[in-house]
Amino acid sequence: MEEFELIKNYFQKLTKNNPGALKLNDDVFFDKKSKTVLSVDTYNEKVHYLNFKKPALIIKKIIRSSISDLICKGVNPKYIFISASGNSKHFSKKNLKLISKSIKEEQKKYNIKLSGGDTTKSNLSSFTIVSLGKSAKIVKRGNVSVGDDIYVTGYLGDSFLGLEVLKKKIIVNRYLKNYFINKYFLPNLPISITKYLFNFAKSSIDISDGLFDDLSKLINNKKIGYIINSNKIPISKNLKSYLEINNKSILKFVSKGDDYQVMFTSPKNKRNYIKKLSKRINLKITRIGSATNIKNQRIIINDKKLLKPIHYVGYLHKFWKVNYCLLLFFL
Repeated sequence: MEEFELIKNYFQKLTKNNPGALKLNDDVFFDKKSKTVLSVDTYNEKVHYLNFKKPALIIKKIIRSSISDLICKGVNPKYIFISASGNSKHFSKKNLKLISKSIKEEQKKYNIKLSGGDTTKSNLSSFTIVSLGKSAKIVKRGNVSVGDDIYVTGYLGDSFLGLEVLKKKIIVNRYLKNYFINKYFLPNLPISITKYLFNFAKSSIDISDGLFDDLSKLINNKKIGYIINSNKIPISKNLKSYLEINNKSILKFVSKGDDYQVMFTSPKNKRNYIKKLSKRINLKITRIGSATNIKNQRIIINDKKLLKPIHYVGYLHKFWKVNYCLLLFFL
């Protein structure tokens, strides 16, 4: 059973008297009265990361992926709470020093404060992160209109290639190996756009599960489809070079997630503003397509050529047992 099916069938109805839960249909909890915006994310070894050989990088990755939920809502993260599970090998004195140093660096980089957490013992490592910010409003999912432009920030696809390199499924030279692995562990969050999102974004989401899966979540079951131009999807020079040399399709690499860039929709009359803002804050913001008036329409074109209608599946949250932490249901 997939995550969203599970939420809809068993837990969504429990929030009917709790408007801040947003029907468990967004990335965050939002209480307008208290200006509280909160997200919860859990990361498990061998599920969300391969192993615990690089604790200093793993803790940075999960912090960034967690605060990304707030950034894409137009909210600056202020506080984080970290609960950790593992054994004496995971949390040796050496590893604890590395983890502490990394958290300190992330606090400085993103102006966030470690504010609490918990520890438990387990055979495999696991982390749950609560991210908290204060705002009187957020950019929600689902507020998409026919004709709206679809944008993404930054570059997509590098992280997935980095994961494939770590799995030894893809072999590249030393420079590219270091580059892509770095992009996997240290996503470059587009935090400079956060305070401007309310000026033009009608809906938004962070790209964590893949471009096309997250675009479907952004549309949120409305009677709307989309057209995406694959040639407009922004990728790095290194990824472009790899794809050309190895004759690979861009679509597979941008559909697997872990990019943590912001995807948003905006009216056409905001194009000039967004173009100027991109230059002013030195952040790549790319218009990749538009929303259509046909429900479930999923069209991918290569300039004017219609590509074969393949469903590019992103990261799927599947639950085979019922004893998973219920905090996951508030993602």
